[in-house]
Parts: sequence; C-alpha cells; structure tokens
Amino acid sequence: MGDYVELPAVRTWYETEGSGDPLVLLHGGFCTNETWGAQRADMAAGYRVFLPERRAHGHTPDVEGPMSYQAMAEDTVDFLEAVVGDPAHLVGWSDGGIVALMVAAARPDLVRKMVVIGAGFRPAEEAFAEPAMLDTMTPGSEEMQFFRAMYDPVSPDGAGHWPVVAAKVLAMWRGQPTMTPADLGRITAPTLVMAGDDDMVSLEHTTALYRGVPGSQLAVVPGASHLAPLEKPDLVNRLILDHLGQDARETMMPIRRAAPPPPHARPVSSAVAAAD
Repeated sequence: MGDYVELPAVRTWYETEGSGDPLVLLHGGFCTNETWGAQRADMAAGYRVFLPERRAHGHTPDVEGPMSYQAMAEDTVDFLEAVVGDPAHLVGWSDGGIVALMVAAARPDLVRKMVVIGAGFRPAEEAFAEPAMLDTMTPGSEEMQFFRAMYDPVSPDGAGHWPVVAAKVLAMWRGQPTMTPADLGRITAPTLVMAGDDDMVSLEHTTALYRGVPGSQLAVVPGASHLAPLEKPDLVNRLILDHLGQDARETMMPIRRAAPPPPHARPVSSAVAAAD
C-alpha cells in the first residue's frame, strides 16, 4: 500500500506493511522500493515496515538544485517524525545506508537499531574498490540502463528527466559523503555493518566503518557483491532479523568490545603514566 506525505522539502512516496515495532527500509542510489522485494515479507512478518522513496527516486519527485546526502538525511528525519512517529530500526542499503548513518549520528533519539549494507562514509574515491568505475558511468551508459528501467515508468518528473537525476547522483558520489570519525563516534544505535565479500565498497573501507561506529558488529556475506540482498536474501534476512531481535550478548574472548580494566587493575607503570 502506497501514499504520499507532504514533507517540508519534498512530497514523498512511501509504502507500509506488517505490524509491530517500526522498521524503515532505505533503498540504494538510483533504486526504488522494488529492490527490497526479497526482504519485505520476512521483515513485515515481525515489524511494521515503512519504505520511503527518497527525492528523485521512484515515485518521489526531484528537488531543484544539487543532490546531497545531507538533504536526504533531513528528509528521512522529517519522515520519521511525521509518518513513523516513534524511534525506528533503520536498514539502509548503499546510499540508503549512508543516509541511515547520517540520521543516526544527528538524531540518535530517532534510531533504535541499525543495519547498513554496502555503505561508505567517505566519497567514492576513498570508499569504492574500483573508483575508476565512475569514469564510465554516464546517464546514457549501458550500466545505467538497469536503473533507468526502474525510474522511467514511475517518476512523476517523467522519463525525460532521467539525465538530470543521473548526473546529480553521479556528482554526489564523487564528492560525498564526508563523514568524520567524530561523526561516526556519535552513533549510539546498536549497528550491524554488512557487505558482500566482493562489494563495490572496499572491504578496507567497510572495516574502517565497522571500527568507527562504537560497539558495532560486522558481517561479510560470502560469494556476494554490492547486491548481496538480491544474491543471498535468506542469509542477509537472517542476519538482519537476528541483529534487530537479539539483545547484545557477551562473547567468550572479546577484544574490540572488551571492557577496560578498572583503574586499580592497571599495571603500576600505566597508573603512574596516567597520573603524570
């Protein structure tokens, strides 16, 4: 079931299904809610699922001016406040994961738990496994036809607006996002960082994201690319639902998540150094 909501910056299309605690699915760049087809039923079996389509994606119109993750994060905050009405779990894929990270950093009061899939926190040159891939991507290039096939039939701006939107998104990827370690450090929602083992976002960058978000968990999906939710839906869905449904459990040999020793348990040399 779909409808529009008039948000402050853009008239936004969204769909809902299921019942329970609110869960918001945030699609990837150039994509629509159609790409969540392998996740919707499993998620809706236990949650009230909300699926907004961001500005210039799917049924939601473009907005004049450049595209930015900051604007889309602000739209998402407005959506959470106006439509969801309560703190929600966020599951974001690719660009949707970036938006989720920015929302969680800026408004921790609105985010319960979070899963980010194939997401970066720095622009393409720093995050992509093959940054040069952007050099061959143009609004009319062959690799963009998959995305255009989703855009053309449903965009309220008409199929002729595709070159404008494609150019905006590609420009955004080249220079955004620009999150800092301090931004990631503000995230308090229990977070699962997920990527395919052959993801468009490099494993090194994915690991840096995992290390940057306090207390986060990491899942690398074997035999999967940036399209892991389509390629390995059963495994991806189990990982998402396990993260959302389970309280944090202590592991038997923690290192990264080990609690620091109390002051009296530190070696004398460390205690003296701290006093100095």
